[in-house]
Amino acid sequence: MTDNDPLADALSGIDNAEGVGKLDFTVQPASNTIGSVLEVIYDRGYIDGFEFVDDGRAGTFEVELRGKINRCGVVKPRYSAGADEFEKWEKRFLPARDYGTLIVTTSHGVMSHYEAREEGLGGQVLAYVY
Repeated sequence: MTDNDPLADALSGIDNAEGVGKLDFTVQPASNTIGSVLEVIYDRGYIDGFEFVDDGRAGTFEVELRGKINRCGVVKPRYSAGADEFEKWEKRFLPARDYGTLIVTTSHGVMSHYEAREEGLGGQVLAYVY
């Protein structure tokens, strides 16, 4: 069986590992998009860190969990959002205002919706975490 959406598999695995109280999780296969999303999650303080491990194939990410993630997942379909439209998507995917983070891909890379709003960038909503 093939993975249709590696990002969705990675985030649901992290969500499940957090739910049962694990301190680490292995994301496989690794990709640049997954690495960028993990970087945003790390910058926002939801995980302790992550490391890329080259196994000779696609590689893996070893993620150190902190127990701070209540829920995380991908947004499908990947909606386009303008710089002034993030509040609409916050209402849809996050439980309260200024609680949690939308992860957005922009022309300047993957970033949180807070950074995108600050820089006046729009993009596609990839995922959420709170």
